Amino acid sequence: MPAVFVLLWSTGFIGARLVLPYSEPLTFLALRFALTTVIFLPLVWWSRARWPSTPAQAGHAAVSGLLLHGVYLGGVFSAIEAGMPAGIAALIVGLQPLVTALAVGPLLGERVSARQWLGLVLGFGGVAMVLGDRLAPSADLLFEGFGLGAVLATGAALLGITAGTLYQKRFCGGLDPRPGAVIQFSAATVAMGALALLTGEDGTIAWTAEFLFGLAWLVVVLSVGAVTLLMVMIRMGEAARVASLFYLVPPVTALVAWALFNETLGTLALTGMGVAVLGVLLVIRSGRR
Repeated sequence: MPAVFVLLWSTGFIGARLVLPYSEPLTFLALRFALTTVIFLPLVWWSRARWPSTPAQAGHAAVSGLLLHGVYLGGVFSAIEAGMPAGIAALIVGLQPLVTALAVGPLLGERVSARQWLGLVLGFGGVAMVLGDRLAPSADLLFEGFGLGAVLATGAALLGITAGTLYQKRFCGGLDPRPGAVIQFSAATVAMGALALLTGEDGTIAWTAEFLFGLAWLVVVLSVGAVTLLMVMIRMGEAARVASLFYLVPPVTALVAWALFNETLGTLALTGMGVAVLGVLLVIRSGRR
């Protein structure tokens, strides 16, 4: 399950590359979340999945969806739209496993062992190495081309994915992921639609074949497949261990980009992949201490 999740989640960045030239970011996210909701509704009916028994449970699912989908993806897309290079945004959001590890103790009562801390640090170092080749040419111009808004948006994305993971683990553990997804994506749809209007997006979409393929991929493979796996893994495992899997996303994304778009992989990137994998293995295979 973790291997399939990492592979599917990594293709999200490739899908974004396909659709963003043809749609504004918040408009696209609202459309993506709405279509995902429509897909999950018949799945809930067909499987006779149990809906939340109380308004409080439904409310928890809505909050989780706003954090995991709305704040995280909205922040990343907005930062890139504001001029922040995708590599820098990925590096900032890549702090998520470390931030999660800091929070799981006081919030969830989970203990992170010394070996797991070592793995988390190694994982982030590996991510930085994978992205290092792309960041190096612009290292002297790191903060040029985008302003404080892009930095704040990326910070919001980091907090959103971290808080969403912890909130899902704490309050939504007993919720069936299928009706939970309907509530989560419905809340995210409303939020992204409202933000698109408030920020002046006109909702224009160029319905090209490339856009339609990217949209279908991001809805079915990412929002339905990968997100469902994420919800199941959060429910079954420790938050810090699940979060550590995100360290594998940049290396796998780099491999996919190399295969599809012939993007080069330098020695630093290849070494970083090995370091990131080692870090994740330390976190996953280390028992509680």
